[in-house]
Order: sequence, then structure tokens, then C-alpha cells
Amino acid sequence: MLFLYLSARREITPIFIACCGRNKTISSSTMYAFLEGELVYKSPSLLYLNVGGVGYEVNITLQTYSLIVNSDRCRLFTHLQVREDAWVLYGFAEEEERATFRMLLGISGVGAATARIILSSLTTAELERAVTFDDAKTLEKVKGIGAKTAQRIVLELKGKLQPGKNSVSPQAQKHNTITEDALIALVNLGIGKNMAEAAIKKIANAASLSVEELIKEALRAL
Repeated sequence: MLFLYLSARREITPIFIACCGRNKTISSSTMYAFLEGELVYKSPSLLYLNVGGVGYEVNITLQTYSLIVNSDRCRLFTHLQVREDAWVLYGFAEEEERATFRMLLGISGVGAATARIILSSLTTAELERAVTFDDAKTLEKVKGIGAKTAQRIVLELKGKLQPGKNSVSPQAQKHNTITEDALIALVNLGIGKNMAEAAIKKIANAASLSVEELIKEALRAL
């Protein structure tokens, strides 16, 4: 027997199946292959996508943001994470980035939030370079990544990433709210507001950076 309950809260309660007297949570990453629609709201870490009148809240990386920042519509290749308290949707402008995200999820000690921070701190090309040259130190600079996890990522991704396949060159977006946008994005990535503000203040040339560059520098400063 299948029971589906949609909560009125922001989160969606997971699906449960009554089986042998026990409830089991269904975890699926393939419910949506991709979503395509109108961009209603976008920030460096989160966007709202209107697909046929239904609004989807999608978590994104800086790589994806740099590709869709000047677009009114986009197609996102998605990954659905089903937790006990919520369904969380992640979207990627390129299939290769989603594939890299899923590879990272397969590594012990790397959850979805950490994988997103990795792909927001490093481009796919930079990650591939670090793995190719056994450069665990570069990965250790990413918030939340310790020495053991960095070494594990290098070991388990060796030979799996495609060189240069999904390299993204961030586009500068100069406006008066760069610092504010960067702060919002850092908080959405799970970093405390006070800590995020302190990291941004450490960036001497913040005024000359794009929002994507500022976020990357702030992540390195944490």
C-alpha cells in the first residue's frame, strides 16, 4: 500500500511504503532526469524554475550559476535527494557536472552539501587536475574537507573524470549587491552568517570581483 503526503510546509514529506508492519523511506536520484522552464529567481546557490506553472526550488553550484546567470530560461539536469525530513533537488547546467556530483556522493564522507561546496569552490577542470596530479592539498582548502577525505576523493576519482569535458569559465556580473548575493549564497551552502560575513571581509579586493569569484575566495578564507 502506498501513501503519499504532501506537506504544507516548505519541505515535502518522503514517501513511505507499509510493508511487513514497517515503514521504509524510498530514496531516489532518478525521479527527474531534467527540468526545463522559466527562471523566476536565481542566486549563486539557489533558483526557482517555473515548469508548466509548477515552481521548483533547485539548489545549484557556482559552475551552473555562471552558465545560466544571463538566461531567462534554462534546462537543468537534476539529482533528487530524499531525506527523512525533506526532498532536496539539485540542478546542473551540464550533464557532466551532475555525473561528477554523483561520483562525489559515492565517496565515504562526502554528502550532497559537501559535494556542492566542492563544485562551487573548484571548477570541474580544477578538480580533474587535482585528482590527476594527486593534489589532495587543493581539496583540503575546500570547507569541510579534511586530509583523509581529500586523499579518498583523489583515490576514488582517479581515472573517472574526463579532462576538460566540463570546464566553466565564470562570467563577471558587476552590480551593487555582489557582497549581499555572495553572503546569501554562502549561507545557503550551510555556512553560518557571521562566519560568512567575516570571510567576505577578509577579501581585500572584494569590490573588483564578480559574485562567483567572491564566493570562491570567501570559501578559501573560511
